[in-house]
Amino acid sequence: MKIEQIYTGCLAQGAYYIESNGEVAIIDPLREVQPYIDKAEAAGAKIKYIFETHFHADFVSGHVTLSEKTGAPIIYGPTANPNFEAITATDGQEFKLGELTFVVLHTPGHTMESATYLLKDKEGKDHALFTGDTLFLGDVGRPDLAQKAAHMTQEELAGILYDSLRNKIMPLADDVIVYPAHGAGSACGKNMMKETVDTLGHQKEVNYALRSDMTKEEFIKEVTDGLLPPPAYFPMNVKMNKEGYKNIEEVIKRGQIALSPAAFEAAANETEAVMLDVRDQSDFAKGHIPGSIFIGIDDSFAPWVGDLIQNVEQPILLIAEKDRIEEVITRLSRVGFDNTLGYLDGGFEAWKKASKEYDNVTSIPANEFKQIEEDSNSDIEIFDVRKPSEFQAEHIVSAYNTPLSDLNNHLSEYPENETFYIYCAGGYRSMIAASILKSRGIHNLIDVQGGFNAIKEAGFETTNYVCPSTLK
Repeated sequence: MKIEQIYTGCLAQGAYYIESNGEVAIIDPLREVQPYIDKAEAAGAKIKYIFETHFHADFVSGHVTLSEKTGAPIIYGPTANPNFEAITATDGQEFKLGELTFVVLHTPGHTMESATYLLKDKEGKDHALFTGDTLFLGDVGRPDLAQKAAHMTQEELAGILYDSLRNKIMPLADDVIVYPAHGAGSACGKNMMKETVDTLGHQKEVNYALRSDMTKEEFIKEVTDGLLPPPAYFPMNVKMNKEGYKNIEEVIKRGQIALSPAAFEAAANETEAVMLDVRDQSDFAKGHIPGSIFIGIDDSFAPWVGDLIQNVEQPILLIAEKDRIEEVITRLSRVGFDNTLGYLDGGFEAWKKASKEYDNVTSIPANEFKQIEEDSNSDIEIFDVRKPSEFQAEHIVSAYNTPLSDLNNHLSEYPENETFYIYCAGGYRSMIAASILKSRGIHNLIDVQGGFNAIKEAGFETTNYVCPSTLK
């Protein structure tokens, strides 16, 4: 028996490769499926099943393409009704994989078709549980994503999730290994642990949602409390996962069109495409195409694209290093953004050589920021673009909270003429915010390098007191 977790950090997502006696099952695959096929071929094995725990909202699964390439059937839990050929399993239905057995456990609540897959070893002993978004480490799946499709409130879905956990999962033995679909950083839950594998027994001890003395009413309150609105692209990813999508190889090929600076500029004007600059944030600050949006490839790229661009059909033009173009298009397609029109041939340097206009972001170190604050007697405007929870935990005393994910709703709060300062935790999100603000015509900003981490080291006075006006 071989179980391999294939974890993708930028999505905080775990896919699984399970092999026994020359047969393979893949659970919740990523959209680029060739690595799974290559892995099975290298082992002299055949992919027999593709298990989907539910219709994913935060990424586009590779189930359709993998089935087309291998002939392996796609398996969903009860009540799933995809627009392509698949097996809709019954609760308790078994699937043999070599010497192993998968048992389908219908565990609705996160979504109504959600299923977990219990893996039994060759002796028939419960060995592992692939929990999808039903059970995370330290948390459970948010119950608000399927409200519209299920015609239920988030409270009703949370109540169903409570029953699923207590009737199907908590009775299992403590030594069963839990393999979730996501870890810390995913928007599918609130408070996940950084670990990606654990035992069920330990989760019963540390996961608030699995407390044995918790009533259904207490569970509903705790699970629904503090839920931030889901990213706008989530429903579109669900639609693609349920109805099907383009082959990723076609998407990558179409997006790899090299455009001269003149052609790039013309395409931007004619199509109203987003000019997406994925270089390092320091390079963007030094120089960038006016109106371009920065979302650096070397951080939580795909989730921020989804959260900020939102519409998966939005045309996109890329500014990136040539050797990373395919990677960027691939990572965009993982969250359903398939409409890449091409990239700037020669990158930003080619833009400058063509004598095209460019802009920059003023960015200063935290110690210089501290000196400015002292010289002005704290009479400066400071904006914190971190999450409300981060802001509430600790922030500069005089700062206002304008979260990056909701930035467009805070534009009126920024000064029209006076210089103001923005920061996040480490500098990545504040540079994204700076690019968005400048694209909206707000240029009187200064970014603080190193974010709040550097600001604390510079000796700024901080607090966890939150004035109501800062949480608009």
